[in-house]
Amino acid sequence: MQDLLRELEELRREAGARLAAAASGDLLGAWHGEILGRRGRLAQLMRQLAEAPAADRARLGRAANEVKRELEEGFAARQAEVQRHEREAALAAEQVDVTLPGRPVDLGGIHPITRVLRDVGRIFGQMGFQVFDGPEVETDELNFGLLNMPEGHPARDMWDTFYTTVPNLILRTHTSPGQIYAMRSHAPGPLRVILPGKTYRYEQVTARSESMFHQVEGIAVGEHVAFGDLKGVLVGFAEEMFGPGRQLRFRKSYFPFTEPSVEVDVSCFLCGGGGCVLCKQSGWLEILGAGMVHPRVLRDGGYDPARVSGFAFGMGPERIAMLKYGIADIRYFFSNDVRFLAAIRL
Repeated sequence: MQDLLRELEELRREAGARLAAAASGDLLGAWHGEILGRRGRLAQLMRQLAEAPAADRARLGRAANEVKRELEEGFAARQAEVQRHEREAALAAEQVDVTLPGRPVDLGGIHPITRVLRDVGRIFGQMGFQVFDGPEVETDELNFGLLNMPEGHPARDMWDTFYTTVPNLILRTHTSPGQIYAMRSHAPGPLRVILPGKTYRYEQVTARSESMFHQVEGIAVGEHVAFGDLKGVLVGFAEEMFGPGRQLRFRKSYFPFTEPSVEVDVSCFLCGGGGCVLCKQSGWLEILGAGMVHPRVLRDGGYDPARVSGFAFGMGPERIAMLKYGIADIRYFFSNDVRFLAAIRL
């Protein structure tokens, strides 16, 4: 009996000391399993009571139960204390110091198409051009007929048109119909506007073509407006958009609503005109089309072509952005790929 009582007393002292030193929930869990668990040291001692003499069992049972109660109460008190300390430490770690500066918020950047459109508007605004908006859904007459492309005209094949279920109602294939709106709103007075907006063509989507893209149309009408005025405006635009010292090349072309018509190239700003991959070794990059407004279009816009003249130009902001920022695939612009948007942040 004395040996069992001595073992119980040693367990009480040792377990009590270890319990007081347990400073975390994990240590308390390990202590409980070793001391008070079903296969713990106290359970092993209590199983020895069955082997003790009958006369000593009552005394040994009281002693074992007293040690068990003391250790269980001590464990409950220590567990509550440790949990309180851990909770206070967690709250202190998560506490917000309102005197510290706030974390910077990433607001993103301006989309390259938006940046080009803003730059175009700013540059031509400095030259006295106003912004004029037109509808994206047009009649066949405004999109083609009043721009010197009557029904059956072969030039209509240059535009792959989206037709609607409403007869003669289409998605505009270019911003040029805005010329008619602008001229009719200003005639017979002078006119100088740009018309930015989305256009739609039924084209195969590739790295260089999309079914929806932007255009910026420009038109100026007045007395004595000449081709030299057009060249001056475009040279000024190119230097502002691509940097000073840009050279322009005018190549003859054809547009049904201008006569004469030209394609305009800018000297490659990557190789300086020496030839590279960007300009396909030509030294030039095509940026827009232009020309003098056709007399028939002037007349359809409400002007007398015998008294006034005008010039017009049209450019694609996507193409300008691709050239200016080195973007290889037009599909990136509207893919919502955050990797592209982060890489091209402006």
